[in-house]
Amino acid sequence: MADSLNSPTRPGQDEPELTPAGSPIYRSEGSEPAPLELANGNDATISAIADHIERHLGPVSGVYHELLSDKVHLDVHVVPPSTDFPFYALITSGMSDRPMSVPPEASPADAPPFAELCLLLPSTWNIPDDPADIATAFEDENVYWPIRWLKRLARLPHEYGTWLGFGHTVPNGEEATPFAGNTELGCMLLLTALSLPDEFQTLVVSPEKTVQFYTLYPIYREEMALKMAQGVDALIDQFEVYDTRDVLDLTRPNTALA
Repeated sequence: MADSLNSPTRPGQDEPELTPAGSPIYRSEGSEPAPLELANGNDATISAIADHIERHLGPVSGVYHELLSDKVHLDVHVVPPSTDFPFYALITSGMSDRPMSVPPEASPADAPPFAELCLLLPSTWNIPDDPADIATAFEDENVYWPIRWLKRLARLPHEYGTWLGFGHTVPNGEEATPFAGNTELGCMLLLTALSLPDEFQTLVVSPEKTVQFYTLYPIYREEMALKMAQGVDALIDQFEVYDTRDVLDLTRPNTALA
């Protein structure tokens, strides 16, 4: 399985270049996303994912719906902080309405074709309780960018005919530009959550469909470079040294600068 994803190519393009660690790099330069294809939400999938979230994480306090959807209809479910999970958990539904274009030689265990994404935010994040306040809060990019990236990455495999999996990285542009003005983090890494129960990580929808829930870890450009050079395990080792967690910390230490 690919240990790194920079930006995707479409099937049929030349073989991707390799990182120094030997993993493929997929790039989108010169490639356009597939044409607009309006999509409606799959009620059965939305219900199954919502039930799964509430069974393992707690009540959903709100869902950010799309008014117009391309390829898949993406919603973001919000679970507020609780005693067991003292942070916000944001989880997509809709990414798994279609299978991703995983490599044909990959096993479903290494490259699950159906996935959804999570992102964990500190309890102090400005997530309004009153729906009437959401639009105003989300005008601030310092607040909204995690949600923007959840939706962007959940749609990306279906736009470009590619896939996302464990250990993949997607930078904010070639230079991994910081996501917002209050952080130097500028790349997303897909791993499994440390702070969520194992039972939450997968959802069996049917004998033919198991959904894998990946958690997005915002990382620094230097951490992405470390992973590209030495592989994802080397970066995870650095996370363990610094006790880097999965709940977003805008100013956490850069583990690649030790």
